[in-house]
Amino acid sequence: MMTRSSTLRLAPLLAAASLMVFGTCALAADDGWGASGEFQGTKSQVFPPWQNGANNPTTSKGLDFTIPEVDNLPDFHGSIDNPQLSIFVGGNYFFAMAPLVAAFEKEHPEIKGRIYYETIPPGLLIRQMEHGNTITVGNMTWTVKPDVYAAGLQKVDYYVQHGLLQGPAVPYVTNDLTIMVPKGNPAHITGLQDLGKPGVRLVMPNPAWEGIARQIKMSLTKAGGPALATAVYDTKVKNGETILTEIHHRQSPMFLMQGRAVAGVTWKSEAIFQEKIGNPIGNVAIPAQFNTKAIYAAAAVKDAPHPKWAEAWVNFLKSPTALHIFEEYGFQPYTQGK
Repeated sequence: MMTRSSTLRLAPLLAAASLMVFGTCALAADDGWGASGEFQGTKSQVFPPWQNGANNPTTSKGLDFTIPEVDNLPDFHGSIDNPQLSIFVGGNYFFAMAPLVAAFEKEHPEIKGRIYYETIPPGLLIRQMEHGNTITVGNMTWTVKPDVYAAGLQKVDYYVQHGLLQGPAVPYVTNDLTIMVPKGNPAHITGLQDLGKPGVRLVMPNPAWEGIARQIKMSLTKAGGPALATAVYDTKVKNGETILTEIHHRQSPMFLMQGRAVAGVTWKSEAIFQEKIGNPIGNVAIPAQFNTKAIYAAAAVKDAPHPKWAEAWVNFLKSPTALHIFEEYGFQPYTQGK
């Protein structure tokens, strides 16, 4: 029988074996994901042993969401064993969810340990819901119906109007864009205009499922006209100087630290988070006249299994306690009309 100590001694060997076997990362083909198929540049030291799904006998897999090296379950939190509150939240503030959940549980101790939440991109959360609330990651498939959906106000409003969510959409905080760069800004990026220059390697959110790409294109157009947006999101994509994320713009700091890119536009809160945890990441501010603000909102899902807790969570997001947590990462409380 394997003991804990023997397992720990074997871990480096297993990691090395995984590195040799899974040196090429096959990206999920579902919904047009990364058909080119391989990561380039520096590799992570640990690859999860997905075995290309061969160990998963499930016939109905829902949304296939498996990207070795990038996402091996960090976006799925809690237990699926009869949760009393399930939250589907766009990954734009994945780093704030743990303190938010802890604060909510402190106010409602009767639900402690019974919260489940996912933090994949908002568009993919909707696709999961359209797949019967079922998702597959690696060799595991499970189904959880959400009680709450949180994303940008425009998206939440849209799904309220189309009957997927139970209104009203409740806005609570706003966020601004910034240019994320490696610490020290080795490429000497000064503003959005620099992103269109030949030879400047970028990592940018994928418009196929990331709403932030729409705001980024708006800011690029403000700063340099349609030509700048075309350069960043068309010309440089085609010539390989812009890498589009396979999953979420939380990949941006990873690619910057790997040396695959020298800049990428993200939300300011993400850059603050990276700096807080000590990663060698900095950011270049985007002036207000070129910036594009996001408004985050939440709403209960139609026929939510736990409507009481859904309402409580949505209301909690605009409470002083929650807003204080958000403000630590650079978010600003939502003010009507702003």
